[in-house]
Amino acid sequence: MGTKVQITEHLDIDLEKELWCCHGCGHELISARENYKEGCLLYDRDPGTVYNPVITGPVTFAPPSEWIRIVEYYCPGCGTMIENDLLPPGHPIFRDIELDIDKLKAKVESRESKVESPAPSSPSSPSALDSRPLNLEG
Repeated sequence: MGTKVQITEHLDIDLEKELWCCHGCGHELISARENYKEGCLLYDRDPGTVYNPVITGPVTFAPPSEWIRIVEYYCPGCGTMIENDLLPPGHPIFRDIELDIDKLKAKVESRESKVESPAPSSPSSPSALDSRPLNLEG
């Protein structure tokens, strides 16, 4: 079985070990049956460090830290930001990806079992280098 399946730009699942992994460096984060965010380094950030006030006065169009926090999730191996959330203060970290690991394993195994070596071409059959377009309708 192919060991890793890419799930997002920065996350893979190692199906043999059942682990979330960083796509960039391969660092193993946490069990694939758990929330990958719990295996990351967290930076609970004040929105004032990201959103500057647009105007002066009581309303600045920058979110106040009493209303929102920015939570950034980083790979402990390479420091790549994997995800970020904007959450109300006190809100727990939520799970945004939950996969059926057993079905994913079965799907990957069934695809790999369908891969066959090509039959040798004969003069009456199209060759691998045949330049005619494939008819995908039908």
